[in-house]
Amino acid sequence: MKVAIIGGTGYGAVELLRFLHIHPYAEVKTIISHSSAGRSLTDYYPHTDGFVTGSLETFDVKALSEQVDFAFFAAPPGVSRDLLPRLAEAGIRCVDLAGDFRLRDAAVYKEWYQQDAAPEELLEKAVYGLPELNAKQISEADVVANPGCYPTATLLGLLPAVHNGLINPASIIIDAKSGLSGAGKAPTAISHYSEINENIKAYKLGSHKHIPEIEQALAGVSGSQHPVSFTTQLVPMTRGIMATMYADLTTDKTTSELLESYENYYASHPFVRLRSLGEWPATKEVAASNFCDIGLHLDERTNRLTVVSVIDNLVKGAAGQAIQNMNIMQGWEQTAGLWTLPVYP
Repeated sequence: MKVAIIGGTGYGAVELLRFLHIHPYAEVKTIISHSSAGRSLTDYYPHTDGFVTGSLETFDVKALSEQVDFAFFAAPPGVSRDLLPRLAEAGIRCVDLAGDFRLRDAAVYKEWYQQDAAPEELLEKAVYGLPELNAKQISEADVVANPGCYPTATLLGLLPAVHNGLINPASIIIDAKSGLSGAGKAPTAISHYSEINENIKAYKLGSHKHIPEIEQALAGVSGSQHPVSFTTQLVPMTRGIMATMYADLTTDKTTSELLESYENYYASHPFVRLRSLGEWPATKEVAASNFCDIGLHLDERTNRLTVVSVIDNLVKGAAGQAIQNMNIMQGWEQTAGLWTLPVYP
């Protein structure tokens, strides 16, 4: 199957290219970059030399409809809102890696993203692309909204507990740390080496745009809407997210029983791996892979559950999950093109 990558000079796009190069059923036909059309991707990423031919192209619906069957949008928020509807109308199935189709309420999107939302009919049509939550709906979708990186790590850590009524959703506190690639390729004051090296910075407290996404997904599982406390921090590493979640238990289950409920929930989901009792995951153990590793701790003194969840923000948090969604949409095995060992050390 021929695919297009739209927004081709960001980190997410390059990760899409890396996995699609080894995909058994799909290949990249064209890479679109409005600002860099006519140039080669190797001008920006020399490591792609020998793997990419041709130049970056401009967005042209007619040309794309003749060239490809599927498109990934890896552009900043606002781009897919305007361009994706035109491809969907042309019959091209799409996965959007930005946030333009994740929130069902247009007013909520405008409040958190500070711009107008996508057309209402597409917001209603788009499926939230967390495979461990919505696999059936994804398989029937033409437009999939790829989850954000923080929500992916957070939701995968919380879903079994919320689904099984093990915790009080109103008590959830999330402490999340991300490597610097999560801030994107464009340099900012916070991403300068001298600012982040040997440093850790909290940012966007109470205002991160992933907050309503997490709350929306949890409400869909629990049946009730609750605000979450969500703190994000940048740490001096390139890849990885560690989300540590705390919540009050509503059950008297033991740690072993809690772990068993997680194992049952994720039994048919190949990319979630659970640590044994007394063991907790580290970001390097999922680097450059589509895995999410999870560990649990029950604090009997406070009757509170702690969940530690780690992902690679550029893979399970972006490109890898997007390809996993494509696989489900096409009826292929979820692991196609993605079943690789993490890079270690």
